[in-house]
Amino acid sequence: MDTLEAHPSCRGPALVTGGTGFLGRRIVDRLLAQGRQVSVVARRPAPDLETRGVRFIGCSLEDSAAIRDACSGMQAVFHVAAKVGVWGPRGDYFRANVLGTRAVIDGCKAHGVQRLVHTSTPSVVYNGKSIAGADESLPLATHCPSAYPLTKAMAEAEVSKAHGALLKTVALRPHLIWGPGDPHLVPRLLKRAESRRLRIVGDGANRVDMVHVENAADAHIAAEVALARDANRVGGRAYFITNGEPVVLWGWINGLLAALGRPTVTRRIPLWGAAAIGGVMEALWTVLPLSGEPPMTRFVAAELAKDHWFDISAARRDLGYQPRIGMEAGTAELVSSLMSPK
Repeated sequence: MDTLEAHPSCRGPALVTGGTGFLGRRIVDRLLAQGRQVSVVARRPAPDLETRGVRFIGCSLEDSAAIRDACSGMQAVFHVAAKVGVWGPRGDYFRANVLGTRAVIDGCKAHGVQRLVHTSTPSVVYNGKSIAGADESLPLATHCPSAYPLTKAMAEAEVSKAHGALLKTVALRPHLIWGPGDPHLVPRLLKRAESRRLRIVGDGANRVDMVHVENAADAHIAAEVALARDANRVGGRAYFITNGEPVVLWGWINGLLAALGRPTVTRRIPLWGAAAIGGVMEALWTVLPLSGEPPMTRFVAAELAKDHWFDISAARRDLGYQPRIGMEAGTAELVSSLMSPK
């Protein structure tokens, strides 16, 4: 994908919320490679980005006024930042994910931003069932035992509604972003496996989609280009973004553990048992002053046991998205990075 010559109108200043994060940094890299002026919104400074000419704007998504002001002077905004997690007060998620996104939209409209690419999640179509090969016709979730999918669904709906003659918008739904430098997904898996607290939930045959972080970043750049080329085709829509190679989740996890020379996961728990434990833990974390997230929740139990893979034909067709790092090559790269001396 030639992101430098993709479209002549994609040359102006760009803002990346969450630009110091795992995915945000990759998007920043691509924008800098295009020769663009780049600003990032984040809570903590990133001196390494600032030395490359990136302007740092320190604020949180809850600071709506600062978020709106950050959009000033921008041609495009990539709204990547969000409050993620499987547990916590709904109000916290609402302020960050819904009100924060609303502030981005308001800022774009107030300051004449032309294009908004919003990072959503496939969790917005959570329905408690297995999802196998589904496309974007699935409805947005209205009920879920976790506040994250619900507030992200609300945010995505607002982004889609905001698309119009002046502001062009599109939403992307990358699923389980991974790769070298991943601070979330893989480290949590490894930590739980090392402590022998990881269990195969369900029959262990469920298939899931994942997306390499570089592929996810490519998709964001492709989405802006698609908005510039043909906003009538892609504007106001949402697209699943994956590697397009569903894997048996527990087979992939055990393959990763084996490649790292670590014990594989063999102990099992039925989905009903994991869900029951999750319900009890949710109750305890609600009534007691316990820190962090419960080790198990009903939402996590379902995610670990059920199919979650998606049809990315629309992204290939409309965005020109082509995953360039496959699961096999990406996993080998990940293993090499984890085994390399720090």
